[in-house]
Amino acid sequence: MKAREELVCFAVLGPVRAWRGGRELDLGSPQQRVVLATLLIRRGRPVTLHELLDAVWGAEPPAAAVSVLRTYVSRLRKVLDPGRDADGAVPVIVSVGDGYLARFGADALDLAVFERQVAQARRLRATGETSAAAELLHTALGAWQGTALAGLPGAAAESERSRLDELRLATLETRWDIDVELGRHGEVIPELMSLAGNHPLREEPVRLLMLALYRSGRRAEALAVYRRTWRTLMTELGIEPGAALQQLHERILAADESLAADMSRATGSRPDLRVAGDSPEAAAVPLPEHAPETKTAPETAPETEHAPEIEDAPTVTSAPAPEPAPPSAPHTPRPAQLPADLVTFVGRHTELDRVRALLPKRGGVPSTVVISAIGGMAGIGKTALAVHWAHEVADRFPDGQLCINLRGFDPTGAAVAPSAAIRVFLDALGVPPEQIPAGLGAQAALYRSLLDRRRMLILLDNARDTEQVRPLLPGARGCLVIVTSRNQLTGLVVGEGAHPLTLYQLTAAEAHDLLARRLGGERLAAEPDAAEEIVARCARLPLALAIVAAHAAAHPGFPLSAIAEELRGSHGSLDAFAAGEDLSTDVRAVFSWSYQALSAPAARLFRLLGLHRGPDLSAPAAAALTGLPVKENRRLLAELTRAHLLTEHVPGRYAPHDLLRVYAAERVTAEESDEERERAGERLLAWYLHTADAAYPHLTPKRPRVRLDPPPPGCHALEFGSHEQALRWCEDERANLVGAVHQAAATGRSGIAWRLPAVLWGFFYLRSHHTDWLDTTRTGLAAVRAAHDRAGEARALMDLAAALRAGGRYDEAVQHLLLAMRAFREVGDVPGRASTVGNLGDAHLRAGRLGKAVEYIRRGLALSRYLGNAWAVGIALANLGDAYQRQGRSTEAVECLGEALEVLRAEDNRWVEGVVLDLLGTVHAGLDRPATAIEYYHQALRTHHDVGNRWGEADTLTHLGEVELASGDRAAARVSWERALEILAGVGHQDAEGIRERLKRL
Repeated sequence: MKAREELVCFAVLGPVRAWRGGRELDLGSPQQRVVLATLLIRRGRPVTLHELLDAVWGAEPPAAAVSVLRTYVSRLRKVLDPGRDADGAVPVIVSVGDGYLARFGADALDLAVFERQVAQARRLRATGETSAAAELLHTALGAWQGTALAGLPGAAAESERSRLDELRLATLETRWDIDVELGRHGEVIPELMSLAGNHPLREEPVRLLMLALYRSGRRAEALAVYRRTWRTLMTELGIEPGAALQQLHERILAADESLAADMSRATGSRPDLRVAGDSPEAAAVPLPEHAPETKTAPETAPETEHAPEIEDAPTVTSAPAPEPAPPSAPHTPRPAQLPADLVTFVGRHTELDRVRALLPKRGGVPSTVVISAIGGMAGIGKTALAVHWAHEVADRFPDGQLCINLRGFDPTGAAVAPSAAIRVFLDALGVPPEQIPAGLGAQAALYRSLLDRRRMLILLDNARDTEQVRPLLPGARGCLVIVTSRNQLTGLVVGEGAHPLTLYQLTAAEAHDLLARRLGGERLAAEPDAAEEIVARCARLPLALAIVAAHAAAHPGFPLSAIAEELRGSHGSLDAFAAGEDLSTDVRAVFSWSYQALSAPAARLFRLLGLHRGPDLSAPAAAALTGLPVKENRRLLAELTRAHLLTEHVPGRYAPHDLLRVYAAERVTAEESDEERERAGERLLAWYLHTADAAYPHLTPKRPRVRLDPPPPGCHALEFGSHEQALRWCEDERANLVGAVHQAAATGRSGIAWRLPAVLWGFFYLRSHHTDWLDTTRTGLAAVRAAHDRAGEARALMDLAAALRAGGRYDEAVQHLLLAMRAFREVGDVPGRASTVGNLGDAHLRAGRLGKAVEYIRRGLALSRYLGNAWAVGIALANLGDAYQRQGRSTEAVECLGEALEVLRAEDNRWVEGVVLDLLGTVHAGLDRPATAIEYYHQALRTHHDVGNRWGEADTLTHLGEVELASGDRAAARVSWERALEILAGVGHQDAEGIRERLKRL
């Protein structure tokens, strides 16, 4: 048999390529290359027909797939062995059983050569030939031409690509480990900075970077790298760095002299680089879902301008040094959340002496966490005492005060969950919403870490039980926690060492002082007997006394004896206080008296407030409840406020005390018919829905609207004149909007339950309220499922998938999109199916599964064109162009994005137009056309600004600055990045820190 004169060589460590005698061969379409790559990866082992079909088409091959596959093999044979019949040589691709295998020499595949060189380097290192091992690893890594199997579609290629990328990363880590061991610190530091920045959760590059920096005399920078990694791991995963990093950190702090020698083995385990086929004991490298490409040195080493942040660190002059304080949120204002102290606060001298004794004298701070649990009956004055004491000692806690009403006895049962409370505190401590971890354990760990070494006062008002409080307790010394509750928090006392304090009624003298503060001492002195009777009938309860005093103050001409007579004639209500009967009866009696003094319209509004589930409400929302004009409702709200049945806690927003809320709910049930309650609830929920819908076009201009039913009579939604107005309203009403979704679901209004999250899409996206987005979309989905509304379920699944994609949970998004596809198919909604296909492409694109993304985007594009949905066509072309540019297919990307621009402009879809212009800038920047790239970026900026896409502006400004800097215009780059930082810092976005790093390096 005649030998082949010219051998064929193959490459898979980059795009799949082949050469014969130095001439590159045309391997055909991407699908045809998938067939060849699958055979090459097996290296002489057979691949069945079924495996090849799965590699090319996945689980849904077309009807003629086998025939097409055989055509691919035939074409490859013609390209690889053009004269095999004439010379009698063994072909590269051979038929075996029901499949094929590829035959080639040991040096004909770059992957085989790479694995052999890595295995040899490991043996060299084991025998002490470290320098030779390093050089061999440099040579092996130099064979990579980018991401392995670049441009190949399909799940099989994606899986193999991930495996090879992980192998490359592990090899890089080994090479860097050897370089650090050999003292080549200056060479590896830039590369390690780049990898640590691209893979912030990967600890081995961080360990090597810290060691290299320390040995280069850059000790402060090494410590800063550890702090940044600690912060990232706590934020993302709620865990601390591993033992290797912690030990190295401690040794650097202690200036361990032995670190100057070769400590690579002592400070952490080196990655055990194993290559398939190298030895019988070789193990597979762990496979992540996707590992992005990492450039090799020296040709592709990143510029210094793109290195991760290096922070200043305090110098440690003695050993051992104490553990450093965890990094605090940057640019965080000192929280001062205590409500105002009551000017009418009186008495409680004994109780104040007891709580004062918990803290050191002469202004000192506690050496442990001090927890004071203030308990007692409703209306007894727990919150007033807690706030008064907190103000008294606030200056002893210089890092600020946190305060929250846990609503443990909310009449609707809507107690604040610990995770929600922690998110409020993390927000006050400056943590951006997108950096707050999902689980309660991780949130609590981050919260405790941020309070470490801080001296703070924390007021947890109206707690239900110990379990609601425990996650909110700091672990740091020097903090004071004040908890109020109507329950005895025995678990807090036993398990956490809390100091209990139970409040009882005011003394007679204190009750008199309270009335005197509100009504004046002269008025009480003129009618001492009447004053005594009022105190007695109110049972010295502060809340009851306050209500009666408000009534008396509102009628200065009424003699106190007349007020006492009204109380006496209330048919036992205030007598019940004196009799010590059930608290709810007592409070109800006081409230009933105040309620009956209202005008009829104000009393009706008060009753209807019992239907509102949110924490507060505005005058327009109250108008929706009553069906009356807003102006008339403002007058009624003022009447309720004067009677102390409502509190205007911020201008224009009103909230009743929780006991008053209970009483209102009782009154609305007793005095309003079922039909009126139904109509009022419908008006309120519809008002939230239609007002949110009015905000929608300002937040997402020109995006197709969600179809709504007309609002009921008496429901008049707000209108907005600007993007800022709409966004501000959504933010002010956020808690009520979330509550409205839950209320709609609980009351069987499934249409509102899923549509309200849908119209809040733009708001949740722009403000990164991922937790609320997921919560409301899940609630809406459950509601439509309970109602057996299959069409609504399909739309709700789409909305939930959008929330999951925004939160980076791409696999879950894909699962819900596949369920939506099934639902749309059942109800015969073809446009819905087309939209789902496009969203599947977007999910895979964001996850970095570019081959699969291209497949789905192309399908969605074809469906949208068939349906004549130009809006969807424009978006699909934009996503396809993005996928092409990420794959390095620049020519195809430019063509696709250019077509997208034409379609988007015809549809006036300026939101996505801005995104496409930015992508075109990025493509031309990659083609080394800076002038063209800059022009596209400027067009994108104008478009983003016109539609109010502030995040889009910041993203484009970041890209613009990079091109300007590469072109040598440092001043222009600075201006662009300063503008981007202003936008990102204004919304607390995590990308702001990266912009700060760029500006520092300038």
